[in-house]
Amino acid sequence: MTPATGRSATLTRKTKETTVDCTLRLDGSGTYDVQTDNKFLTHMVETWTRYSGFDVRLRATGDLDHHLVEDVAISLGQAFRQAFAQAPCVRIAYDFVPMDDALVLCAVDLVDRPYYEGQLPVPLWEHFFRSFAMEARINLHLEHLRGRDTHHTIEASVKAFARSLKRALEPRSTEISTKGVVNVKGAKT
Repeated sequence: MTPATGRSATLTRKTKETTVDCTLRLDGSGTYDVQTDNKFLTHMVETWTRYSGFDVRLRATGDLDHHLVEDVAISLGQAFRQAFAQAPCVRIAYDFVPMDDALVLCAVDLVDRPYYEGQLPVPLWEHFFRSFAMEARINLHLEHLRGRDTHHTIEASVKAFARSLKRALEPRSTEISTKGVVNVKGAKT
């Protein structure tokens, strides 16, 4: 990983199964340059980028869809955490997104207590969101309220997640917490 500049981060993740190169800029305009071995994953990362307003450059190759989706989520989560750097922000946000037959609710808290809860019709995409939340160290809830088409449900989830993150990241001059800033072994978190 390279140090974050402003609210951005660049990292490379290389395992026996995958290679992921990622640059994430939180204060962007929704531009993307995404290439992966999985067309649906590429489409979802591009959608996430557009709806969040982040800028993303991503290159990802892998042996299996499961490894690729997981490692892209891990990389994006780590880049998010590094770029965010716990700057004072609104912190808690939610959004509802309809897409044809699907309706999804997403709620996030950008607190250093990672948690994921959700019920999506595709376990691989639950794994994507869980992996992102754990690596970004955020609290993420996704609720699939209705929908039969799995593509619509996953895409509505990605859009709701992106819009929630964008709202939660809105800057504030002070922290919103009754505990103040938590320090672990001298490191600000």
